[in-house]
Amino acid sequence: VEQWEPISIEPVEDKERAVLWNEYVERYHYRGYRQPFGAYRKYFIVSRHGRGSVLGCLLYAAASWSVASRDQWIGWSKADRAQRLHLVVNNSRFLIFPWVHIKNLASKALSVASRCVPEDWQRFYGHRPVVFETYVDSSRFKGTCYRAASWKHVGVTKGYGRMGRHQGRLLPIKDVYLYPLCRTFRHALLGNPSAELRQQEVTQ
Repeated sequence: VEQWEPISIEPVEDKERAVLWNEYVERYHYRGYRQPFGAYRKYFIVSRHGRGSVLGCLLYAAASWSVASRDQWIGWSKADRAQRLHLVVNNSRFLIFPWVHIKNLASKALSVASRCVPEDWQRFYGHRPVVFETYVDSSRFKGTCYRAASWKHVGVTKGYGRMGRHQGRLLPIKDVYLYPLCRTFRHALLGNPSAELRQQEVTQ
């Protein structure tokens, strides 16, 4: 990947590029494209080396309402989650184009996104996320790039839709990964310093 640096992510701001982004994801991502629910931001993964190349796509969107392993790892009660779910953002699409073969590009793109997306999200929506989440279908992928980018595997899903168990079991079981964006993420998510310290003791 060093030969292709600098790697950046570009927000998709205009309609023409949004149509192109949608077409790429619909054609080349195994889940295709669906209009995101709630807040979302689309990005192209770009190499600035030479004349530049578009290498893939990223989508960050509103977090899932209820994920037991995530909520337990954070230490959330239902009331905490209801008040502060907007501080968690979901990496719901991640696509490296099939003709792109660059070692370590995926983890590099995730690292770049962890620096750029929070600022862009705050500019666009007026609040800054403190944790990213994603769900990896372990029947297809090993989650290697997320682990390489220091995301934390915290458990698995139970196969419900993004709004919880009342929709019934709809989806395959997936590995749950989280990425804290700042050291004080639990304080922000719990609003309780003593609870934050207790949870840190459990996870260390």
